[in-house]
Amino acid sequence: MSRDPVPAFDAYKHLNLSINPDGSCTRNFEYPIVDPDPSPSPGKLTASKDITINLETGVTVRIFRPTNLPSNDNTIARLPILIHLHGSGWVLYPANSPANSRGCSQMASELTAIIVSVNYRLAPEHRLPTQYDDALEALLWVKRQAVDKTNGEPWLRDYADFSRCYIFGSSNGANLAFQLALRSLDHDLTPLKIDGSVFYQPFYGGKARTKAELKNFADPVMPVPAIDAMWELSLPKGVDRDHRYCNPVGYLPQKEKVGRLGRCLVIGYGGDTLVDHQQDFVEMLVTAGVRVEAKFDDAGFHGIELVDPRRAVALLNMIREFIN
Repeated sequence: MSRDPVPAFDAYKHLNLSINPDGSCTRNFEYPIVDPDPSPSPGKLTASKDITINLETGVTVRIFRPTNLPSNDNTIARLPILIHLHGSGWVLYPANSPANSRGCSQMASELTAIIVSVNYRLAPEHRLPTQYDDALEALLWVKRQAVDKTNGEPWLRDYADFSRCYIFGSSNGANLAFQLALRSLDHDLTPLKIDGSVFYQPFYGGKARTKAELKNFADPVMPVPAIDAMWELSLPKGVDRDHRYCNPVGYLPQKEKVGRLGRCLVIGYGGDTLVDHQQDFVEMLVTAGVRVEAKFDDAGFHGIELVDPRRAVALLNMIREFIN
């Protein structure tokens, strides 16, 4: 007997993906690519530019800078940096999608911050830990801009406060953000300083079905078979869903290292199919001794901020409160 309440479900059809014989996938949907806007017209909230940080892999970052800078004297009014890791389900959307570009622009403007959005490579063409590697490369690139006073990226060199750097991730981007925060402990980032991390609706899982997964099995936004497919396409071949990349409990053997993380904010919603795994993640952080603030709203679902402007504002307010 199947453990799943609705076994007949075509996850790849739901995700609009076709799997090719070579293991890659065809994404059967089109979305406009949003170009950067380094010289915005009057009234635009932000300026943005793309920078290739690795010519071999093609990994890029898009920097968003608010146009409403708080002072003409940038030695006084330097801006915090947010390393931004978008939600893609590991396999679906690059960082220059309309939703992510809109969200980063709003974040830069509302928080008066420099956003460095990482256009990490997607699975299944590039399985984990490739995305973790790309995120770390972006962080180390930001550090190099702080060190290189002559040739450093001008928007960071001239406007950024390298002592106030935050890591933000949404959905699987929050999974990435945690791994990035952990890996950052292995590097001397001076003069860059990670002042905290925000994990929004972190994308985690496990072999055993949770109550929320059984309850929301056929959820229109995050059905369990689609979640299964995303993990199947992104995890390293040969590992199961209890691998630490997927199941946060797998980090408990690294408890001492996890405990060295700075302060963290975890945000989730009771109607999210992944909420039980997110709470397991918080419990793991607490067990490791991390100073963590958890904000879970009973009402809400995965990605609600994309369709409910009030929730998008509430999210920005929580981040603002955290970084200020």
